[in-house]
Amino acid sequence: MTTAGDDSGEDLHADLDPDLDTDRHARAEQRLGTVGVAHREVAAHEATAANLAWWDADADDYQATHGDFLGDADFVWCPEGVREADARLLGDVRGRRVAEIGCGQAACSRWLATAGAHPVGLDLSAGMLRHARAGAVRTGIDVPLIQATAERLPLAEASMDAACSAFGALPFVASLETVFAEVRRVLRPGGPWVFAVTHPIRWIFPDDPGPAGLTASQPYFDRTPYVEVDADGKATYVEYHRTIGDYVRALAATGFVLEDLLEPEWPAGHTRVWGQWSPLRGKLFPGTAIFRARAGTR
Repeated sequence: MTTAGDDSGEDLHADLDPDLDTDRHARAEQRLGTVGVAHREVAAHEATAANLAWWDADADDYQATHGDFLGDADFVWCPEGVREADARLLGDVRGRRVAEIGCGQAACSRWLATAGAHPVGLDLSAGMLRHARAGAVRTGIDVPLIQATAERLPLAEASMDAACSAFGALPFVASLETVFAEVRRVLRPGGPWVFAVTHPIRWIFPDDPGPAGLTASQPYFDRTPYVEVDADGKATYVEYHRTIGDYVRALAATGFVLEDLLEPEWPAGHTRVWGQWSPLRGKLFPGTAIFRARAGTR
């Protein structure tokens, strides 16, 4: 699971502590030669290359910061702490083939395996999949792992009973419709597709967990991608913004029926600050949107 925001929208580089965040983000920036920020259109091939490089550069620091919260074999949907063991958004997974899109270190896939499913984890980043393999060694829970972009899933048609994504892949792809069409292709009719993303309303606020993050500063309807660039202007990190309506229309256009949209409330007593997620902001507006859809008949 990733997090999100920059000072004009989302920051997927955020950490528990502002000083740690600065250091960690700086390490990845230094490795990639990042010198600034742009807001411009980005084609799919540039976004894929940039985000592959970013997550490979950031994988170790991301795991060091968030690994304890995410667990080795736990399915945590979001920083608010919603767990699949409680929410059961995928339903009964026993005996089901489940594709985790943007699996990262694959803790969700390993949890699915313990629940009786037959998961496969897919991620663009070799660095993140390296941590997934390390997690398999620690837990003794080995699940199939595939390095692939979410826009081209190397899975057979109708080969999966369910698909899920907990903050994986979707903010980094140029076309939601392309990803959703691929997920629909590999799902059997009636199969659930459940995914968690940063709530689109967060795009309008500065990426600050404190009082400065409570004042809107970025237009909700401005879908221009957020891009970090090197000295030559080449993207080193790309993130796309979509509105709630964009997600709904993309699902409908690719053969899904939207069954529910969850906006988890900030839990009482939950004090963890994760990037822009904080108790202060969480009590005022949602940080996460979880879409539960189902593949229609072809």
